[in-house]
Amino acid sequence: MKFLCLAYGSEKDWSAVPRAEQDSLLAQDEILRKRGALMGAVEPKVTTVRAWNGTPETAKEPFPQLSVPLAGFSIIEAETLDEVVDMVAKTPCARAKGAIEVRPIMILNDKEWTNLKK
Repeated sequence: MKFLCLAYGSEKDWSAVPRAEQDSLLAQDEILRKRGALMGAVEPKVTTVRAWNGTPETAKEPFPQLSVPLAGFSIIEAETLDEVVDMVAKTPCARAKGAIEVRPIMILNDKEWTNLKK
């Protein structure tokens, strides 16, 4: 099954982590990439789009307001949620006073999640 992992964390908290620990945490990201995870970092700038009445409206803040910004994302293949939790618990945002939000992917490119297994 594939899982969407949204990483939240601040640059300030990351900068407070000692360099040796940063290197160790970034090595965990590399382990996930080698497993085939799609990973990316995002800008802190956000545009939220709503078209509740049919007309697009934009806002320059996340939906909803968060205490720390979205820093990145990954799509990870794993057998269980517990396996994903174990993997992402060792990554930078989870360790540097941020958080990782994990969501099972039900459909990707119009394919049911059961068709997403390797």
